[in-house]
Amino acid sequence: MNKTIKSVLFYALVLAVILISVFPFYYAVVTSFRSGTALFSTSLWPFPVDLKNYFVIFQEQPFGTNIINSIIVATSVVVFSLAIAVTASYALARIHFRGRGLLLMTVLSVSMFPQVAILSGMFELIRSLGVYNSLPGLIIPNTVLTLPFTVWVLTTFMKELPKELEEAAIVDGASPLTIVVRVFMPLMWPALVTTGLLAFISAWNEFLFALTFTLSNEVRTVPVAIALMSGGSEHELPWGNIMAASVVVTTPIVALVLIFQRKIVAGLTAGAVKG
Repeated sequence: MNKTIKSVLFYALVLAVILISVFPFYYAVVTSFRSGTALFSTSLWPFPVDLKNYFVIFQEQPFGTNIINSIIVATSVVVFSLAIAVTASYALARIHFRGRGLLLMTVLSVSMFPQVAILSGMFELIRSLGVYNSLPGLIIPNTVLTLPFTVWVLTTFMKELPKELEEAAIVDGASPLTIVVRVFMPLMWPALVTTGLLAFISAWNEFLFALTFTLSNEVRTVPVAIALMSGGSEHELPWGNIMAASVVVTTPIVALVLIFQRKIVAGLTAGAVKG
């Protein structure tokens, strides 16, 4: 009887977590199919289905361009973050030098600063580089934002790789770069997928830098584009359009997580258990 009660309580808890997690997205999908007075309906069923909001967001503003901008920025951030983090993690995990622990703690401490704390300094950097209101002006700060996390995770993962592999490669005359690319990277795919996907999500959803470092709609990313959607009057917001835009930009992230969920779990649990 105790096992039955425990099973019922467990599945009830799982169901509650699923409802709490999924319901906001489901309600956004339902609302995105409504317009006019139907927006005030309390029905949880998306009937009748009206795709008007999905067409409007692409007609009234360059939302397609905003999506492409987000893809370019997020993909570039992943590439640069992983390229820098892989080489940095090799140095921090496999090479012994004075101050290595302090340097690693410094990298981690950088991620503890809130974005607003470095906003003014980053603004001066972006302006001095001449990349304000451009995609490189968004790629640079987002890369800085995601690097501490990627370096820390990949360093932890690389510490657990067998030293014998590295020693065998050194005996064969492999250079450090060859060891990283040909020996370690094939073993690090779970960690690379995990950190890369989390870096992609972070850059995809980033709002403060995207709002501060852009001026024109043609350069803005989707979070800013959605936030700046307005209705016909000062006090009117097109909730149907906003929900449709939110569904459009959220669906690819959900799909990526579902596709790579096994590698994400493997990457997050890698190095957690020794022996």
